[in-house]
Amino acid sequence: MARTIVDIHVIQTVPPSNINRDDTGSPKTAVYGGRRRARVSSQAWKRATRNAFEDLLNPIELGVRTKRVVELLSEEITRQDDSLTPRAGELAEATLTAAGITLVAARKKEAPKESQFLLFLSARQIESLAELAITAAQTDGTLTIDKAAARARADADHSVDVALFGRMVANATDLNVDAACQVAHALSVHAVDTEYDYFTAVDDHKNNDQEEDAGAGMIGTVEFNSSTLYRYATIDVDRLHENLGDDTATTRAVEAFTHAFVSSMPTGKQNTFANRTLPDAVLIVVRQTQSINLVGAFEEAIEDNAEGGRIVTAIAHLADHARELHTAFDEQPVAAWVFGVGDKRIAPLAELAQRTTFDPAVTSLGALISERLGQPR
Repeated sequence: MARTIVDIHVIQTVPPSNINRDDTGSPKTAVYGGRRRARVSSQAWKRATRNAFEDLLNPIELGVRTKRVVELLSEEITRQDDSLTPRAGELAEATLTAAGITLVAARKKEAPKESQFLLFLSARQIESLAELAITAAQTDGTLTIDKAAARARADADHSVDVALFGRMVANATDLNVDAACQVAHALSVHAVDTEYDYFTAVDDHKNNDQEEDAGAGMIGTVEFNSSTLYRYATIDVDRLHENLGDDTATTRAVEAFTHAFVSSMPTGKQNTFANRTLPDAVLIVVRQTQSINLVGAFEEAIEDNAEGGRIVTAIAHLADHARELHTAFDEQPVAAWVFGVGDKRIAPLAELAQRTTFDPAVTSLGALISERLGQPR
């Protein structure tokens, strides 16, 4: 049976910035092809993508990742039946425990219990668990929550973000959800060196006092780099459909993810550097064999003196690598679209894909996914 896989390749240049820091505050890096590269972790871009969902999807289609699940469920119980407000905490604890979720005491003594680990629940799952708790409260004075029913409700009606990014419940593995999406760590297509910005902060009140010295109120340094990044993500549409169980929801999820991943950016040190950019080139490929990361195009780092600049060279390398890989492995994509800045820049990729713009590419992708989902499986 033919599969449906969506690969998204992005070339994006970023000015001096520190959008993703390590534990020392330095921009994250990695060695690839023997050279030190700028790196933005997959977690950082997945978080940015999830945040962008808020403008693309209805809140009921999204989930919440938190330890404060007792508080969350209590609020939903109260919203559905305010007469149960005094018992909402007790009902929430009993329902979550029945679902197999381990609860522990919160750090603050007066706070409700929390889940032992971060838990990803969809809005519909929270609503459904609250309904179960309310029914039990109204029909059973001993407050016995059916365990099978509680687990079933915690494992049905997954949100788009849970279906895409997965869910792990360490002590209730039957509630795990396998991710339908994978996001690679973004890497610069060239070598980088970390630079340092020495800054001072003026004490305004002190500065207006003629008797005070002219020294700064604060001094420090901020580390940064600048880079042209190769970004990649892939969606297993069949797995996504299994997680969501609905053709329309699956199509909407693919469209939302593609739009959000392409246009989002992590916000680290954004106020300091005003570094937000949009991609210079985007290649979307639908395959039926397997996901294919084209990072091999940049195993040899692009040098500083590359003719035409790094963006032009990176796009040419990406197109050449994709073409040669497709030829060597008899790979025939189902469809492909490309968009970006500048006809000459995009020309090499336009030989591999249909040239278009952002919104039409997402719309065409959604139409193709809908068509393929509608075929017998």
